[in-house]
Parts: sequence; C-alpha cells; structure tokens
Amino acid sequence: MGSAWMHVLFLLLAAISAAAEAAAASGGEALRREADRVRGLPGQPAGARFRHYAGYVELQHPDEHKALFYWFFEAQADAPRKPLVLWLNGGPGCSSVAFGAAQELGPFLVRKDLHNGTHLVLNRFSWNRVANLLFLEAPVGVGFSYTNRSEDLSRLGDHVTAGDSHSFLMGWFQRFPSFRSHDFYIAGESYAGHYVPQLAEVIYERNKGGHGSFINLKGFMIGNAVINDPTDTQGLIDYAWSHAIISDQLHDGIFKECDFSSSNMTVTLLCSSLFRDFLVAYSDIDIYSIYTPVCDLPDWSAAQRLTITPRLLAGHDLRQELPSGYDPCTEEYVEEYFNRKDVQIALHANLTGLPYRYTTCSRVIKGWKESADTILPIIRKLLDAGLRIWIYSGDTDGRVPVTSTRYSVKEMKLRVKEEWRAWFHKQQVAGWVEIYEGGLTLATVRGAGHQVPVFAPDQSLSLFTHFLATDALPSTRR
Repeated sequence: MGSAWMHVLFLLLAAISAAAEAAAASGGEALRREADRVRGLPGQPAGARFRHYAGYVELQHPDEHKALFYWFFEAQADAPRKPLVLWLNGGPGCSSVAFGAAQELGPFLVRKDLHNGTHLVLNRFSWNRVANLLFLEAPVGVGFSYTNRSEDLSRLGDHVTAGDSHSFLMGWFQRFPSFRSHDFYIAGESYAGHYVPQLAEVIYERNKGGHGSFINLKGFMIGNAVINDPTDTQGLIDYAWSHAIISDQLHDGIFKECDFSSSNMTVTLLCSSLFRDFLVAYSDIDIYSIYTPVCDLPDWSAAQRLTITPRLLAGHDLRQELPSGYDPCTEEYVEEYFNRKDVQIALHANLTGLPYRYTTCSRVIKGWKESADTILPIIRKLLDAGLRIWIYSGDTDGRVPVTSTRYSVKEMKLRVKEEWRAWFHKQQVAGWVEIYEGGLTLATVRGAGHQVPVFAPDQSLSLFTHFLATDALPSTRR
C-alpha cells in the first residue's frame, strides 16, 4: 500500500511540475509576445488603430540554429473574430516583408520623397481590413531570417522551406495562442505557387497525426503562380506572341526546337539561342507588367535574383538573364528603409548583426537544390480533402502569365461548375472567373501585373474579401 501511495504521489508531483513548466513556458511566450510589439516604427503614419508585432521565432529542430523573421498585423477591427492569413512571396529567395508587406497588401507602404526621405503611408486597401495578416521571411537567408550554419544556405529547396515554415508556425502559435483557433489561410504569389500548396500539404498531413500540432487550415489562394513547368513555359511563349512582343518566326521556332515535356526537357543550342532572342524582346519593358513604365532612376539597376525558371532553361546560364520583374525604384526605397538602424531596432530585427545588407531578394542563398516539376497533384489532393483553393492572375504579367495559369488548370481536367464570365467591382469589369467542381476558382484581375495588389489594390482587396467569405465574385455591375 505504501508503495502504491508513493507511486500516486510521484504522479501527482510530476503533473504539478509539468503544469508549472507549461505555465512558465506560457508566461515566457507572453513576455516574448509583448517584447515583439512594435511601438515606435519610424515614419509610421498617424491613424493606425491596430497592433502589430515583429521579431524572430527560433526553429525547434535538433542540431539546427535557424531563426525566421515575421511581421504580424492584427486586423483593423474585430481582430479576435477575423481569420488569420499567412502571406508568402516567392523567388525563391524574395522577402514577404519587403514585397507583400511593404509594397503590396500590408497596411504600411514604403515611399520616398525629397522632404521626408523614406517613410510609410497608410494603404487604404490593406488586406488587414478583413483579416489578421502574418508575413514570413522564409527560408533562412531571406531578409532578416538567418542561420548560424553557413552550410544551411547551400541546402535549401522546396522540402526544407515547407518544413521550416511549418516549424515556424508551431512556434508562432505558442507565442500567439489566442489565434490558434482562428480560421487559417495561406496566400502568396509567383514561386509561392510552390511554397503555399506545399506548406498546406504539410499542415494537412500533420493535422491528421495530431500530437498538438493542429492548425485550423481552411484553404489557400495563389496569384500568378508557378505550378506546372511544361504549361508554365508554353504559356510564357504564347503570351508574348499574343501580345505582339515576339514575332511569328520566333514563336514558331521555339515550339519547333524546344521540348516542353517535363519528362524530357532537353535544350539544344538552337533552342537556347531562340530563348535568348525571347529575352531580348523583353529587354526594354518590364516582363512582370508589360504596359507600365520602367524605372528611370539614373543610379539604380535591378539586383540579380535567384529566380526559378522553367526547367527548360536549367543548366544553360539563362536563369539570371530573365528580367527581374519587380519595380526597381520601389525596391530601392524598401531596401533603404529596412537597412536603417532605427527601423531595425523598432522591428526587433537583425539582432545578431548580419554580415550583409538587407535586400529584397536574397544574395546569400547558394542555389536551390530541389524544385518540383509540378504542384498540380498537391492541389488536386487538397481539393479532394475539402480545402478552398483560389488561383488568380493579373493579366498584364508576362512572366507567369494568365495563359500559363489557364493551361495548367486545364491539365487538372476538373469539371466546370460555372463557365468563364466577367466579375465586377464598382460597376466596372474587374476581371474574369471560372468555377470548378470541388472548390477551385480561377480568376483574373484586369490590367494588373505580377504583383496584383500593386496594380489593382481595390480589386485585389475585393477578390480577397470574397475568397475569405466563400462568396462568388459579383456577376453584375450592381
């Protein structure tokens, strides 16, 4: 009997100790959350009546020393009842803070003028009007995110990024436990056509496993997204021809000499030469926004980027010749702003003194070791699992154009539920939309380039709002 009571006493003491440890950990995370609160951001405009936080989450992997940087904005109203949305930019290697938060859909956009220098303006069409917004710089080597082991920068790829992003979320929800029960969505653009579905798949599989890792994932939305190499490449060429950028001869020559099939993407010398001619055709315009002016600042040239291109070009030194795509004038302002020491202190960033400047797209990542040929099977799997998935396309983007997206979606052979039609915003056609059985919606945004919220902020907010509300896009002028 004495032994039994001793055993009960031991279990009781263990339970008390575990509860105390959990409470201490919870209290520690609450302190860290409060320490992450941004209170005096330089250049922040008046009128922002929402809280925002920034800082690092260290990843809990054995023998790894990684820390990912985030910037989180609570919704402008009724934050406890609004969904939580994670935004990811692509590249791979480009920053969601520098692009998504500071140039596209965040509440503060970076600007520069003669009187104020680099500063922030309120974005009237910020997506935190309807959701809590979380921006993540991933993988390590992007923006302020870092690793203490330089060899990590040469081991990056799709799989590592998805796993690290999931580990980040586990740590972030410990720091912000009140958001764990919120409806959770992921959104992103460009190479986030890989990041977003791959992370969603990891969440879906881990949710099935339990063990305290459940995330209330409801769906995702991707824009001008890289999702299927063969059709992405075919659509790239067809778009340039259909918009009078390349000649009949160049278009026909590429289709004759280049193999677009994912199983046998061989590149002949003639094919390589034709693709160089293709790039030359875009050399004086912005491939990511074909109808807008290019930057004319005298001392600025766009940085080289680690940009995944169709596998057709791999190994032929053509990747870095692709036009950069983002507005280099705005990029200069963003880089200048985030390299300011007072800004970094306010955002609790660069605490370790990184040995390189902050850049919009990473210059320290040493290659991309693993990139899937296609993401379509993952999209199909998650549709079958009941997730809501919207794919949208700014129709003046030549880099991941609407033709590529339509060809890729067609490859999935989904049944059409509602045929192609116009959708409206403020009594004007905002784009076109088609709805498929099983939960997939394909929408275009008229007159928008690769970064849709930059070129069509009002329409993109409407698109996002309808996505969250599970509402069909308006079919009349109203």
